[in-house]
Amino acid sequence: MSQKKKEKKPEVIEEIMEENPDLFEHHKITVDKGQEVVRIDKYLINRLPNYSRSKIQEYAKSGYVQVNDIVVKSNYKIKPDDVLQLKFPYPVRETELIPEDIPLDIVYEDEDVIVLNKQSEMVVHPGYGNFTGTLVNGLIYHFENLPQTDVSNRPGLVHRLDKNTTGIMVVAKNEHALSHLGKQFYDRTTQRRYHALVWGDVKEDEGTVTGNVGRSLKNRKVMEVFPEEDYGKHAVTHYKVLKRYGYVTLIECKLETGRTHQIRIHLKHIGHTLFNDADYGGDRILKGTSFSKYKQFVNNCFKLLPRQALHAKSLGFEHPKTGKCMHIDYELPADMTAS
Repeated sequence: MSQKKKEKKPEVIEEIMEENPDLFEHHKITVDKGQEVVRIDKYLINRLPNYSRSKIQEYAKSGYVQVNDIVVKSNYKIKPDDVLQLKFPYPVRETELIPEDIPLDIVYEDEDVIVLNKQSEMVVHPGYGNFTGTLVNGLIYHFENLPQTDVSNRPGLVHRLDKNTTGIMVVAKNEHALSHLGKQFYDRTTQRRYHALVWGDVKEDEGTVTGNVGRSLKNRKVMEVFPEEDYGKHAVTHYKVLKRYGYVTLIECKLETGRTHQIRIHLKHIGHTLFNDADYGGDRILKGTSFSKYKQFVNNCFKLLPRQALHAKSLGFEHPKTGKCMHIDYELPADMTAS
């Protein structure tokens, strides 16, 4: 008997949408000045004949319909000059995961978990534009029967790091470990500490950044900090200064939440963009002098560290079988110490 294909949960689709905005079809419609007030779902079935009213209502319920940059439900009454933006998910590309002999820097391993140091330039899992050469491709080559999540291209994964962020990650080797670790990340009981080199002399020895993090409304490839009542997801980052170098500062960040690009955008928000973070403007001189020797020095540092200066230094979690508190720490990579 054939089984009905399992539909992806709305929160999983939202996660894919955040990571891969190019996978989604965008419609933008400006309502005519003479348009009568009418429900948005009724209006859209006349403007988009390929979509049924029930499907539009489903997408609106999932948060994919916006009016004037604000998410609305299907009973919203449109008005003249309203700007409607629709983001309907394409079916996720189905691809067969290919095992690849990619070297992995294993820090700790037992029958339940793998703890590894992720290298720079390594995408964690297959997705739009990166269907091979990922950490997952390497994992399934070295380890058999890793447990699957709701998203079929992420076996064993319970969290992620950005492509150019290095450092500690934990991977589950069985279903129990996957569920147990996943709940810890969901409940925010893990302890995650990052080291970051940022532009500027951070005045306070320690502090906290609180601000909703969401996809930029102008550039869907980057994130922004929004007032909490407006948009995005609640995010909190604690930081403390480790060492001051004048025009740059080495800090430690502790996460309460784990939003996409959270540290990178939170630090930019308080005026301390990560060193050489090209996505957020850190790949140019933000602090310092205009002397040519200084410019040459910074450019040489950019060459030594050709990525954002962010490293997942340590991870603490409860072992899914023994209940023991595990704390794994890994030294800074050579490119951050060299620069």
